[in-house]
Amino acid sequence: MEYFLEIFLGGLTRGSIYALIALGYTMVYGIIELINFAHGEIYMIGAFTGLIIASILTLVGLHPVAVLALASLAAVIYAAAYGFTIEKVAYKPLRHAQRLSPLISAIGMSIFLQNYVLLAQTSDFLPFPNLIPEFEFMDPYAHIIGSAEIVIILTTAVVMVLLTILIKFTKIGKAMRATAQDRNMAMLVGVNVNQVISVTFIIGSATAAIGGVLIASHVGMINFYIGFIAGIKAFTAAVLGGIGSIPGAVLGSFVLGWTESFATGYVSSDYEDVFAFALLVLILIFRPEGILGRSTAQKV
Repeated sequence: MEYFLEIFLGGLTRGSIYALIALGYTMVYGIIELINFAHGEIYMIGAFTGLIIASILTLVGLHPVAVLALASLAAVIYAAAYGFTIEKVAYKPLRHAQRLSPLISAIGMSIFLQNYVLLAQTSDFLPFPNLIPEFEFMDPYAHIIGSAEIVIILTTAVVMVLLTILIKFTKIGKAMRATAQDRNMAMLVGVNVNQVISVTFIIGSATAAIGGVLIASHVGMINFYIGFIAGIKAFTAAVLGGIGSIPGAVLGSFVLGWTESFATGYVSSDYEDVFAFALLVLILIFRPEGILGRSTAQKV
């Protein structure tokens, strides 16, 4: 039973990280129906920013918790600035172009950011300091779940609650829902659609950066390629749950995390990706809109 619980909580931790990244995919798609394939690289840039700031603050002698908080804040600000800039440079000029054009632009931006970080940093894996302290009250349960996993799960839960409050009860949240439902009608009633789209990219980039810093601190290393792998997995999770649905992105992330964790625990770590993408194929065959997605009629 303890082994099952360990695998379950490990899958919950994976799903939490996937959820922080998948939110950016599903929010952008819900607003402008664009798959932002550069989103994984935003996650990666957030992790590298956290590493740089954490390295500087550690030399100063700050407490690891303060280092983690300040490194996460810097990563959020820097990644949000990147998300805002990418939308203005790569997507806004193509907003009324054929659907294939912004998709190609997104892939090009992803490749550009990968190579930019590769040239600016290194192709090798870099060590990331462990900034998450071990809690004494967790010692009796350390063989099942560690303090880092608890912090990741709780952080994701807090982000989900804050995002829900933002979308349901704030003015910008109502504008985001209106834009997602009908962009042209939202413009007619005075919603600043350009501002809404920019805010969506900023929020999605910020949540991805938080995930980048947390998982890098937990794993202990990063390189320029981590954004591609994490981005593909998070995109898979968003599609599983129903692309465009925020609860669907979270549910899909947890389902994907548990699938990988149980495949690793009971079969082999070599097959975790096989089971994950086999699940995606089954969902696309039997429920193309995803677990919580809605089927929409296409006008011709």
